[in-house]
Amino acid sequence: MFRRSPSFPPLRLLLSIVMIMTASLTGVMATAGAAQADGCYTWSRTLSQGTSGADVTALQVRVAGYPGYGGVLAIDGDYGPGTAAAVKRFQSAYGLAADGVAGPATFSKIYALQDDDCTPIHFTYAELNTCNTTWAGGAVSAATAKSNALRTMWKLEALRHALGDQSIRVTSGFRSQACNAAVGGASSSRHLYGDAADLGSGPHSLCLLAQQARNHGFNGILGPGYPGHSDHTHVDHRDGRFWSASGCGI
Repeated sequence: MFRRSPSFPPLRLLLSIVMIMTASLTGVMATAGAAQADGCYTWSRTLSQGTSGADVTALQVRVAGYPGYGGVLAIDGDYGPGTAAAVKRFQSAYGLAADGVAGPATFSKIYALQDDDCTPIHFTYAELNTCNTTWAGGAVSAATAKSNALRTMWKLEALRHALGDQSIRVTSGFRSQACNAAVGGASSSRHLYGDAADLGSGPHSLCLLAQQARNHGFNGILGPGYPGHSDHTHVDHRDGRFWSASGCGI
Protein backbone atom coordinates (compact mmCIF):
# COMPACT_ATOMS: atom_id res chain seq x y z
CA MET A 1 0.00 0.00 0.00
CA PHE A 2 1.35 3.40 -0.95
CA ARG A 3 2.05 5.63 2.01
CA ARG A 4 2.14 9.36 1.38
CA SER A 5 5.43 10.88 2.30
CA PRO A 6 5.32 13.48 5.06
CA SER A 7 7.20 15.77 2.69
CA PHE A 8 4.18 16.14 0.37
CA PRO A 9 2.19 18.65 2.43
CA PRO A 10 5.18 21.00 2.70
CA LEU A 11 5.71 20.57 -1.03
CA ARG A 12 2.14 21.58 -1.79
CA LEU A 13 2.52 24.48 0.59
CA LEU A 14 5.72 25.53 -1.16
CA LEU A 15 4.03 25.35 -4.57
CA SER A 16 1.12 27.43 -3.27
CA ILE A 17 3.48 30.05 -1.91
CA VAL A 18 5.34 30.18 -5.23
CA MET A 19 2.06 30.57 -7.13
CA ILE A 20 0.87 33.33 -4.82
CA MET A 21 4.18 35.16 -5.08
CA THR A 22 4.13 34.83 -8.87
CA ALA A 23 0.58 36.17 -9.06
CA SER A 24 1.45 39.00 -6.72
CA LEU A 25 4.56 39.89 -8.71
CA THR A 26 2.58 39.79 -11.92
CA GLY A 27 0.02 42.09 -10.39
CA VAL A 28 2.71 44.48 -9.20
CA MET A 29 4.33 44.46 -12.61
CA ALA A 30 1.00 45.09 -14.32
CA THR A 31 0.22 47.92 -11.95
CA ALA A 32 3.66 49.43 -12.43
CA GLY A 33 3.32 49.02 -16.17
CA ALA A 34 0.00 50.83 -16.16
CA ALA A 35 1.43 53.65 -14.08
CA GLN A 36 4.49 53.96 -16.30
CA ALA A 37 2.70 53.33 -19.58
CA ASP A 38 2.63 57.02 -20.30
CA GLY A 39 5.95 58.78 -20.68
CA CYS A 40 4.41 62.24 -20.84
CA TYR A 41 2.13 62.71 -17.86
CA THR A 42 0.40 60.43 -15.37
CA TRP A 43 -2.64 61.54 -13.41
CA SER A 44 -2.64 60.45 -9.77
CA ARG A 45 -6.24 61.26 -8.82
CA THR A 46 -9.74 61.29 -10.20
CA LEU A 47 -10.82 64.75 -11.34
CA SER A 48 -14.31 66.20 -11.27
CA GLN A 49 -16.10 69.52 -10.90
CA GLY A 50 -14.62 71.58 -8.10
CA THR A 51 -11.06 70.32 -8.40
CA SER A 52 -8.21 72.50 -9.59
CA GLY A 53 -4.51 72.32 -10.24
CA ALA A 54 -1.88 71.50 -12.82
CA ASP A 55 -3.42 68.06 -13.41
CA VAL A 56 -6.69 69.76 -14.41
CA THR A 57 -4.78 72.00 -16.81
CA ALA A 58 -3.13 68.96 -18.39
CA LEU A 59 -6.54 67.36 -18.81
CA GLN A 60 -8.05 70.51 -20.32
CA VAL A 61 -5.36 70.66 -22.99
CA ARG A 62 -6.27 67.14 -24.06
CA VAL A 63 -10.05 67.61 -24.14
CA ALA A 64 -10.00 71.16 -25.53
CA GLY A 65 -11.18 69.77 -28.87
CA TYR A 66 -14.54 68.83 -27.34
CA PRO A 67 -16.16 72.13 -26.25
CA GLY A 68 -19.23 71.76 -28.46
CA TYR A 69 -20.28 73.83 -31.46
CA GLY A 70 -18.70 77.28 -31.37
CA GLY A 71 -17.29 76.74 -27.90
CA VAL A 72 -13.77 77.26 -26.61
CA LEU A 73 -12.61 75.54 -23.45
CA ALA A 74 -10.63 77.72 -21.05
CA ILE A 75 -7.28 76.21 -20.09
CA ASP A 76 -7.27 77.61 -16.58
CA GLY A 77 -6.76 74.69 -14.21
CA ASP A 78 -10.29 74.91 -12.80
CA TYR A 79 -12.64 71.96 -13.37
CA GLY A 80 -15.88 73.80 -14.00
CA PRO A 81 -19.02 72.96 -16.00
CA GLY A 82 -17.27 73.62 -19.31
CA THR A 83 -14.53 71.12 -18.53
CA ALA A 84 -17.07 68.55 -17.32
CA ALA A 85 -19.03 68.97 -20.56
CA ALA A 86 -15.86 68.61 -22.66
CA VAL A 87 -14.88 65.48 -20.76
CA LYS A 88 -18.36 64.04 -21.38
CA ARG A 89 -18.02 64.65 -25.11
CA PHE A 90 -14.55 63.12 -25.12
CA GLN A 91 -15.82 60.08 -23.24
CA SER A 92 -18.77 59.68 -25.56
CA ALA A 93 -16.55 60.03 -28.64
CA TYR A 94 -14.47 57.06 -27.48
CA GLY A 95 -17.26 54.87 -26.16
CA LEU A 96 -16.65 55.49 -22.46
CA ALA A 97 -19.25 56.08 -19.79
CA ALA A 98 -20.00 59.77 -20.27
CA ASP A 99 -20.25 61.03 -16.69
CA GLY A 100 -17.97 64.07 -16.94
CA VAL A 101 -15.63 62.65 -14.30
CA ALA A 102 -12.04 62.02 -15.37
CA GLY A 103 -10.96 58.74 -13.82
CA PRO A 104 -8.89 55.68 -14.77
CA ALA A 105 -10.85 54.83 -17.95
CA THR A 106 -10.61 58.39 -19.25
CA PHE A 107 -6.92 58.67 -18.43
CA SER A 108 -6.18 55.29 -20.03
CA LYS A 109 -7.73 56.49 -23.27
CA ILE A 110 -5.68 59.70 -23.13
CA TYR A 111 -2.50 57.68 -22.48
CA ALA A 112 -3.30 55.60 -25.57
CA LEU A 113 -3.73 58.77 -27.60
CA GLN A 114 -0.46 60.50 -26.76
CA ASP A 115 3.24 60.01 -27.33
CA ASP A 116 5.95 60.47 -24.74
CA ASP A 117 6.48 64.11 -25.77
CA CYS A 118 2.80 64.84 -24.98
CA THR A 119 1.75 65.25 -28.61
CA PRO A 120 -1.28 63.28 -29.81
CA ILE A 121 -0.27 60.15 -31.68
CA HIS A 122 -1.32 61.42 -35.12
CA PHE A 123 0.51 64.77 -35.03
CA THR A 124 4.07 65.87 -34.27
CA TYR A 125 5.92 69.03 -33.32
CA ALA A 126 7.91 68.72 -36.54
CA GLU A 127 4.67 68.67 -38.52
CA LEU A 128 3.53 71.88 -36.82
CA ASN A 129 6.86 73.62 -37.34
CA THR A 130 8.73 73.31 -40.62
CA CYS A 131 10.24 76.77 -40.10
CA ASN A 132 12.93 76.01 -37.52
CA THR A 133 13.68 73.68 -34.63
CA THR A 134 13.76 76.27 -31.86
CA TRP A 135 10.26 77.81 -32.10
CA ALA A 136 11.95 81.20 -31.79
CA GLY A 137 11.44 84.35 -33.81
CA GLY A 138 7.64 84.56 -33.73
CA ALA A 139 5.33 87.00 -31.99
CA VAL A 140 5.62 85.17 -28.65
CA SER A 141 8.35 83.34 -26.77
CA ALA A 142 9.53 80.01 -28.12
CA ALA A 143 8.02 78.22 -25.11
CA THR A 144 4.63 79.84 -25.65
CA ALA A 145 4.65 79.12 -29.38
CA LYS A 146 5.41 75.45 -28.73
CA SER A 147 2.76 75.25 -26.03
CA ASN A 148 0.22 76.82 -28.38
CA ALA A 149 1.11 74.28 -31.05
CA LEU A 150 0.50 71.44 -28.61
CA ARG A 151 -2.98 72.75 -27.90
CA THR A 152 -3.64 73.03 -31.62
CA MET A 153 -2.57 69.42 -32.15
CA TRP A 154 -4.99 68.12 -29.53
CA LYS A 155 -7.82 70.02 -31.20
CA LEU A 156 -6.75 68.56 -34.54
CA GLU A 157 -6.77 65.09 -32.96
CA ALA A 158 -10.38 65.65 -31.94
CA LEU A 159 -11.21 66.88 -35.45
CA ARG A 160 -9.49 63.85 -36.96
CA HIS A 161 -11.42 61.43 -34.75
CA ALA A 162 -14.72 63.11 -35.57
CA LEU A 163 -13.96 62.65 -39.27
CA GLY A 164 -13.52 58.90 -38.99
CA ASP A 165 -9.87 58.81 -37.93
CA GLN A 166 -8.68 59.51 -41.45
CA SER A 167 -5.51 61.51 -41.89
CA ILE A 168 -5.42 65.30 -41.81
CA ARG A 169 -2.62 67.00 -43.73
CA VAL A 170 -0.99 70.02 -42.09
CA THR A 171 0.63 72.25 -44.70
CA SER A 172 1.78 75.08 -42.42
CA GLY A 173 2.07 75.67 -38.68
CA PHE A 174 4.36 77.90 -36.65
CA ARG A 175 6.29 80.58 -38.51
CA SER A 176 9.01 82.94 -37.35
CA GLN A 177 8.84 86.50 -38.62
CA ALA A 178 11.33 85.56 -41.34
CA CYS A 179 9.44 82.44 -42.39
CA ASN A 180 6.16 84.32 -42.41
CA ALA A 181 7.59 87.07 -44.59
CA ALA A 182 9.06 84.52 -46.98
CA VAL A 183 5.63 83.03 -47.71
CA GLY A 184 3.87 86.39 -47.83
CA GLY A 185 1.94 85.89 -44.60
CA ALA A 186 0.02 88.72 -42.96
CA SER A 187 2.00 90.74 -40.42
CA SER A 188 -0.51 89.74 -37.75
CA SER A 189 -0.73 86.09 -38.80
CA ARG A 190 -1.67 83.63 -36.08
CA HIS A 191 1.09 81.40 -37.41
CA LEU A 192 3.49 83.76 -35.59
CA TYR A 193 1.88 82.66 -32.32
CA GLY A 194 2.16 78.95 -32.99
CA ASP A 195 -1.58 78.43 -32.56
CA ALA A 196 -2.53 78.14 -36.23
CA ALA A 197 -2.52 75.34 -38.74
CA ASP A 198 -3.26 75.28 -42.45
CA LEU A 199 -4.90 72.07 -43.59
CA GLY A 200 -4.71 70.70 -47.10
CA SER A 201 -7.26 68.55 -48.85
CA GLY A 202 -6.90 64.78 -48.64
CA PRO A 203 -9.45 62.23 -47.48
CA HIS A 204 -11.66 65.23 -46.63
CA SER A 205 -12.55 68.29 -48.66
CA LEU A 206 -11.43 71.71 -47.47
CA CYS A 207 -15.06 72.60 -46.81
CA LEU A 208 -15.67 69.54 -44.65
CA LEU A 209 -12.59 70.41 -42.61
CA ALA A 210 -13.81 73.97 -42.14
CA GLN A 211 -17.34 72.92 -41.28
CA GLN A 212 -16.30 70.28 -38.76
CA ALA A 213 -13.70 72.55 -37.16
CA ARG A 214 -16.57 74.63 -35.74
CA ASN A 215 -17.09 71.85 -33.17
CA HIS A 216 -13.52 71.61 -31.95
CA GLY A 217 -12.54 74.83 -30.23
CA PHE A 218 -11.18 76.93 -33.07
CA ASN A 219 -12.05 80.62 -32.88
CA GLY A 220 -10.42 81.25 -36.24
CA ILE A 221 -11.59 79.31 -39.31
CA LEU A 222 -10.79 80.53 -42.82
CA GLY A 223 -11.38 78.50 -45.95
CA PRO A 224 -12.55 78.53 -49.57
CA GLY A 225 -14.27 81.80 -50.32
CA TYR A 226 -11.98 83.79 -48.07
CA PRO A 227 -9.22 85.61 -49.99
CA GLY A 228 -6.05 83.54 -50.32
CA HIS A 229 -7.61 80.35 -48.93
CA SER A 230 -8.80 78.50 -51.99
CA ASP A 231 -6.22 75.74 -51.49
CA HIS A 232 -6.35 75.24 -47.73
CA THR A 233 -8.43 75.60 -44.60
CA HIS A 234 -6.89 77.66 -41.83
CA VAL A 235 -7.70 77.11 -38.13
CA ASP A 236 -6.42 78.93 -35.06
CA HIS A 237 -7.42 79.83 -31.51
CA ARG A 238 -7.34 83.62 -31.56
CA ASP A 239 -9.14 85.53 -28.80
CA GLY A 240 -12.38 86.32 -30.64
CA ARG A 241 -14.32 84.31 -33.17
CA PHE A 242 -13.75 84.94 -36.86
CA TRP A 243 -15.11 82.32 -39.23
CA SER A 244 -15.11 82.96 -42.95
CA ALA A 245 -15.36 80.35 -45.67
CA SER A 246 -18.22 81.55 -47.83
CA GLY A 247 -17.58 78.83 -50.38
CA CYS A 248 -18.45 76.33 -47.64
CA GLY A 249 -21.45 78.14 -46.20
CA ILE A 250 -19.48 79.57 -43.28
